[in-house]
Amino acid sequence: MPPEGERIQSLVKRIADEGVRFIDFQFTDLPGRLHHITIPAVRFSLNMFSQGVPKLDGSSIRGFAEIFDSDFVLKPDPSTFAIIPWMSPENKTARFLCDVYAGYGGGRFTRDPRFVAQRAEDYASEHGFSSYWGPEVEFFVFKRVTWDVLNPYRGQSYFIESPEAAWSSGEGYPIRFKEGYFPTPPHDTLMEYRSTVVRLMEDYFGVVCEAHHHEVATAGQCEIDMVRDRLVKMADSVMTLKYVVKNVAVQQGMVATMMPKPVFGDNASGMHVHVSLWGGNPALTKLEEEKLVNLFYDADDEYAELSQLGRYFVGGLLEHSRALTAITNPTTNSYRRLVPGYEAPVFIAWSRGNRSANIRIPVYEKGAANAARKRVEFRTPDPSCNPYLCFAAIMSAGLDGVRRKIDPGDPVDENIYHLTPERRRQLGVKELPGSLKEAVECLKSDREFLKPVFSDELLEKIIENGLSEHVQVSARTHPYEFYLYFDI
Repeated sequence: MPPEGERIQSLVKRIADEGVRFIDFQFTDLPGRLHHITIPAVRFSLNMFSQGVPKLDGSSIRGFAEIFDSDFVLKPDPSTFAIIPWMSPENKTARFLCDVYAGYGGGRFTRDPRFVAQRAEDYASEHGFSSYWGPEVEFFVFKRVTWDVLNPYRGQSYFIESPEAAWSSGEGYPIRFKEGYFPTPPHDTLMEYRSTVVRLMEDYFGVVCEAHHHEVATAGQCEIDMVRDRLVKMADSVMTLKYVVKNVAVQQGMVATMMPKPVFGDNASGMHVHVSLWGGNPALTKLEEEKLVNLFYDADDEYAELSQLGRYFVGGLLEHSRALTAITNPTTNSYRRLVPGYEAPVFIAWSRGNRSANIRIPVYEKGAANAARKRVEFRTPDPSCNPYLCFAAIMSAGLDGVRRKIDPGDPVDENIYHLTPERRRQLGVKELPGSLKEAVECLKSDREFLKPVFSDELLEKIIENGLSEHVQVSARTHPYEFYLYFDI
């Protein structure tokens, strides 16, 4: 029996042996939210891996299908099997992440974000590359959040409660704005929370984490980093991390959000993406990966030990940075983050160790012994993005740079925030879009580099969704406008 068949047989046996009562089939919509359908385990059968679960109405999922052509099938990926640890013993539940197929034998659904990531991985393989990905996922965990927006005539407001918040009193040790980086307990009230998330990720979902810590912002900003992995697997892991982060927060009487900028006056949450291209057989197993070679490493490069291939990859990211934001920063709130003064990248440039550029080449280590760690850090994305689409778009831009041999130009080793506009023009430094509408307009005029991986209809849907959300937010009166204009 082939290895995949053996794995499936083993899973079916494990489901029976461990007394699993329900099977949860999960998939991701276009904006990046996880959805699911659950069936009793006694209804689960081997043929679901090949024939799927015919239960999905695609017209009810954002960005999927029209009502007249909406029958879809979910096919579980056996490599994503996990027992959900917070379910009660009497309702013991296992989950699978699924691929979405069109009904009636229609094949893969081209707007399924996981399919787009798989296409990106195949596209890289066709060019002879494997890749590794390592996102730094930041997020906030609050004690409580409330908002009032559905009645625009009564008022528009939101309230955030956190024992760590600079505006909190009487609950502990408030963290001042921009002073939340690496504090120890009792100032860091979320250490045990993050440790629980990391433990569950490793013990139940098979995702190994590298580190966790409190981030810069007040009010409970966290970061969890996972050990690098292949493109699709890492996108799966990001979706799993979001799932675990939110559920553990609820279990502990809190609430977590991947919204980039929930707190005014402090740093927002980013998702810096580390990526490297490797040469060798892309089909190598985990045990054979030492045979791969990191193609971004060059011992002879005195600046950052970055190879010419790596520079071309950077060139592609620089060339398409403005268009990429429509995918890597897909919410109106994303552009509350991309402003000067809060460590978020605003300017399009590359450098080593320079966090004011949107592309950084980390230089913690030096020499051939650290060749495997050489990578490009793309600092633009935030955690509101769909990781499948985000990684696929980054890969598409980077490979376009490799294919066209786009020279990234000279690195910028100055604090770009402090440069005059004239100096930035001299250095050729451009700015990222200032709004979701501007980002979408950039994507409309620069999308050819995505065509090998993204279908035209998918790109049109991304553009449509982005413009719709821009209008929804811009059409509503903002509370601060009363402060600015009420007496005009």
